[in-house]
Amino acid sequence: MQQRFYSLDVFRGATVALMILVNNPGSWSHIYGPLAHADWHGCTPTDLVFPFFLFAVGNALAFVMPGMEQKSTGYVISKVGKRALLIFAIGLFLNWSPFIKWDHDQLVAKAWSQVRILGVLQRIAIAYLLAALLIYFTRPKGAFVVAGILLLGYWAMCLLLGNPADPYSQAGWFGTQWDLSLLGKSHMYKMNGVPFDPEGLASTIPAIAQVMLGYMTGAFIREKGSSYEMLSRLLVIGCLMMVIGYCWDMVFPVNKKIWTSSYVMYTTGLAIIVLGIMMYSLDWSSERPGWSKFFNVFGKNPLFIFVLSGFLPRVLALLRWTDHFDAEGKPVYTSALPWLYKNIFKPIAEDQRVGSTLYAIAMIAFYWLIVYLLDKKKIYIKV
Repeated sequence: MQQRFYSLDVFRGATVALMILVNNPGSWSHIYGPLAHADWHGCTPTDLVFPFFLFAVGNALAFVMPGMEQKSTGYVISKVGKRALLIFAIGLFLNWSPFIKWDHDQLVAKAWSQVRILGVLQRIAIAYLLAALLIYFTRPKGAFVVAGILLLGYWAMCLLLGNPADPYSQAGWFGTQWDLSLLGKSHMYKMNGVPFDPEGLASTIPAIAQVMLGYMTGAFIREKGSSYEMLSRLLVIGCLMMVIGYCWDMVFPVNKKIWTSSYVMYTTGLAIIVLGIMMYSLDWSSERPGWSKFFNVFGKNPLFIFVLSGFLPRVLALLRWTDHFDAEGKPVYTSALPWLYKNIFKPIAEDQRVGSTLYAIAMIAFYWLIVYLLDKKKIYIKV
């Protein structure tokens, strides 16, 4: 019987909870440095959340791929293709939702021309699809080589196709031209007023490798089983990957926004170390601490609660009312969540970062209650 590791569920759940934390501050103008992304090069704790989730996607794949390998090629392509398409469609739905918006005092339809095509879920879908197919067709040993080729190839593309003067800058990075050509300016994310998509097509290439590295980690854990030999080797591998990422940073800077190969190595190494520590604390322990149970319920409905945390605030924003009038006598509107932050959390401390962070923690508690109730009723929404 295949052994199930409780720590893998907790790792995935903790990652989702952190996603909700960093995506839901009370005010984007008042957040602590660790809860913000690096301006460009560099890596903050917030920059670890998304790669950790891709790593977790690869981990999960390692436990289902053996079963799929017994099926026909057509079945595997259909299975992973349908799942990837559904995740991509949910991401697109989230970007377009709630399909209407306020234009002064009127509700108008949100035009397709204004919808961003790519995003977090779309990257997960593409990376999952291509990683799963590459793993299936190349098998584990070949997958290791393919992941290396993707990371080194992406580095070469940045150097050869980018601006020779500064290929790793926002203006010099080659990937934006791909997105402009294939997606169009109106369907892209705007950073500092300039079309630039941090989940763009080109930077998804190393993200595919990250899922594959997560798969290889999960396959190693599954093969070796619950043993101190497995754990010690896992921690050594994690440290080695972090060192490689740190050294690579000297010539190919760690950067989330263009998802550099050094960033993949560094964050994957750190993810392996965190997972190893969780395994030692949870799978080797006779008692499971309360904090792990908190994150475990997030890990049982990860995609559902992530989508809900993005969808619900957009819907609630449509239900607005007049908060006050400005100097010109024009109404200034508010809605439920901004009102909650302004009147309950913002006054808590003079430093507005405190109230902003407490608001985000309250959002985690709210969404935790939802997944807790779902878990109590044994309701697990799978994609």
